[in-house]
Amino acid sequence: MRCRLSLLVILVLVGLAPAAEKPNVLIILSDDMGFTDLGCYGGEIATPTLDALAANGLRFTQFYNTARCCPTRASLLTGLYPHQTGIGHMMTDDGKPGYRGDLNTSCRLLGEVLKPVGYRCYAVGKWHVTRFTSKDGPKHNWPLQRGFDRFYGTIHGAGSFYDPSSLVRDNTMISPYADPEYKPKTYYYTDAISDHAVRFLREHAQQHKEKPFFCYVAYTAAHWPMHALPEDIAKYKGKYDGGYEPIRQARFEQATKLGLIDPKQPMCPQAEDWNKVADKKWEAACMEVYAAMIDRMDQGIGKIVAELKKNGQFDNTLIVYLQDNGACAEPMGRTGNKNHPNIPRPEKPTFPPLKPEDLATGSVPMQTRDGYPIRMGNQVMPGPEDTYIAYGRGWANVSNTPFREYKHWVHEGGISTPLIVHWPQGITAKGELRHQPGHLIDIAPTIYELAKAQYPANATPLEGRSLLPVFANQALDRDALYWEHEGNRAVRVGNWKLVAKHNQNWELYDIAQDRVEANNLADTMTDKVKELAAKYDAYAKRALVEPWPVAKKK
Repeated sequence: MRCRLSLLVILVLVGLAPAAEKPNVLIILSDDMGFTDLGCYGGEIATPTLDALAANGLRFTQFYNTARCCPTRASLLTGLYPHQTGIGHMMTDDGKPGYRGDLNTSCRLLGEVLKPVGYRCYAVGKWHVTRFTSKDGPKHNWPLQRGFDRFYGTIHGAGSFYDPSSLVRDNTMISPYADPEYKPKTYYYTDAISDHAVRFLREHAQQHKEKPFFCYVAYTAAHWPMHALPEDIAKYKGKYDGGYEPIRQARFEQATKLGLIDPKQPMCPQAEDWNKVADKKWEAACMEVYAAMIDRMDQGIGKIVAELKKNGQFDNTLIVYLQDNGACAEPMGRTGNKNHPNIPRPEKPTFPPLKPEDLATGSVPMQTRDGYPIRMGNQVMPGPEDTYIAYGRGWANVSNTPFREYKHWVHEGGISTPLIVHWPQGITAKGELRHQPGHLIDIAPTIYELAKAQYPANATPLEGRSLLPVFANQALDRDALYWEHEGNRAVRVGNWKLVAKHNQNWELYDIAQDRVEANNLADTMTDKVKELAAKYDAYAKRALVEPWPVAKKK
C-alpha cells in the first residue's frame, strides 16, 4: 500500500495522473500543413477544438515528421524510420528494400500490436502506405489486413474532396454517390472522415464498450486541391488581401507570445514578394480556401470530441494531434495544361456524366461527376469541385513561419509541425509546453507502454522512445534523430543539427540558438560535422537508406 501511494505522489508531482488500466487512443493526422496554421500555434485560422485540446493538454514545440506524406504514415503506424518499413519514398517499387512503396512484413502496425491486448482498432481517412490501390488487386496492406477492425477512407494519397478516388469501406471499393450507408446532402471528404470516425466511436460504445479502442483519423485537409465549402470560405473573405508579410509577422508575434518560438531568433527570408503578384485577388483566394479547409477539419474534430464526451470516453482517451509534413510549396494546378485548361467554367458539361456507381479514377481527375472539365490556373477561383489548385510557395512560407523550406526538405520548415497531446485522466498538466524534441517514431512506443502491449520480438526493433517522460516534463534518453527524403538528409544530436539538400554539402546549426538555420557553422566546426556525418552514415546503412536517386526496378 505504501509503494502504491508513493507512486501516486510521484505521478502527480511530475504531471501524470494514474489512469485506467488501458486508455483509449485517438490519433488525428492532418495533411500538408505548417507550424503556425493552428490558432494555438500562432495562426489566425479558427481552430477552437484543437485550441481547447491544447489549452487543457500539452503542446510540443520541437516535434518532427519525415517531410513527406507516405513516409510519415509509415513511421507513425510502426515506430520505425520509413525506409525500414519499405516506404522510403513514394508508392513506386524501386527494387530496393527501403523503397518498395509497400509496407514490408518485418514491420508491425499499431493495430497489429494493440489487438492482442484487447483493443478494437479503427482507421478513417487517408491510408497511403501501399502501392496496391486497385479494387481487384492485392489487399495485403489494406487496413483490415494490417490490424484494423473497420476502415473508411482512401487507399492512395490525394484527389478531389468532392469525389475521392480509391474510396473504400472495410475491404470494398465504393463510389460516394452509390453508397447506401452514407448519403449527405453534399459529399465533402473532410466531413465524411469526421462522420465515419463518429460512427465508429458510437458503434464501439454500443457494441464493444468493455474494450478499449484505438482510432486513427487521417484527414486529407489541407492537401491540394484547394477544395472547400462556400460557407467556410465566406468566413475568410478579404482576410488575406494584404498579402504574405502581414500574416507572417502576426503569426511570428503570436507564436512568440505563446512561447512556441524564440523572439530573439528572426524569421527566415520571405519567399515571395506580394508587390510582384500579378493577380492578388486570385492569390488571396487560394489562402482563403486553404484556411476554410482547416476550419472545416477542426469542426469535424469537434464532432469527434463531442461523441467521446457523450459516451463518457473523453477523460480516458489519449488524443494525439499531429501533421504529416511541413507546408507544401508544390505548384500543382497553378497554371493550366492541355488536360486541365485555364478557362472560366463552361456553360454546359463537356464530358459525358458519370453514373452514380462509377468509381472516380486518379489523383487528378479530368472531369466532375456531372461532366464539367477540371480546370487549373489563375482564371479559376479555387474551392469548387471543378477546380484543382495548390496555394503556392508564398503562402506555404507563411504557414511555416518562422522556418526555412517546405515539404520534401529536411530543414525545419519541412519537418517541424505541431504535436498536441490531451488526456484528462492521465495528464494533469494543462496548457503547458514541452520543448524536448520528439518524432513520429515515438508515438507507437508511447502507446504500447500505456496499453501494456508486447512488441513482437521477430519484428524490426522499434526506433522510437516512449514520450511518457516528456509528458511529465522530464528528459528523454535518446542518442540521435535522423532523416532522409529524396537525398535531403539530416541528423540531430542534442541541439546540433547537421542537414543537407540532395547533392549539396552538409550544413551545421545550433538549433537552440538558430532554429531558422541562418548561420551555417560547418566551415568553422569541421570536427562536429565529421562526428555527426559518421552517425548519419551508420544510420543510413542500418536503416536501408540508399543513395538518392535510387535506380528504378527493371
